[in-house]
Amino acid sequence: MKITGIDALQKKLRKNATLNDVKHVVKSNGAQLTTRIQKYAVFRGHYEGKKFVKPTGFTKRSVILSLSRNNLEATTGPTSDYGGYLEVGTRFMGAQPFVKPAFDIQKKIFINDLKELTK
Repeated sequence: MKITGIDALQKKLRKNATLNDVKHVVKSNGAQLTTRIQKYAVFRGHYEGKKFVKPTGFTKRSVILSLSRNNLEATTGPTSDYGGYLEVGTRFMGAQPFVKPAFDIQKKIFINDLKELTK
C-alpha cells in the first residue's frame, strides 16, 4: 500500500519544514504501523483433518520495517509466503485481515503529522 503526496502539500512542506522533520515523521509512522500490524496479527489456528493446529506466530514475527530513499520511504508488512492468504482468505479459509485495518488507522495519523509540519 502506498500514499503518494499532493503537489500543494509538497510545496508547503518544502517551504515550512526541513527534510529531517519529514524523515522523522516517515520513520516514526512506519515504526508505529509495524507495531500496529504485529498487534493485529493474532490468528485463530486451523484444523488438519480432525486435529487442531495452534498458530505459531511466524507471520507476526515476519512483519518488518524497511526504510529507503534516504529515509523518505517506509515499507512494512509480513514477509511470510502466506501472509496474503491470511489477509484476504481463500475459498477454503475465511479472511483474517491484519494489514488493512492497521493501515487505515495509521494513514490518518500520518496525514495529520504531515499537516502539522505545514503549519
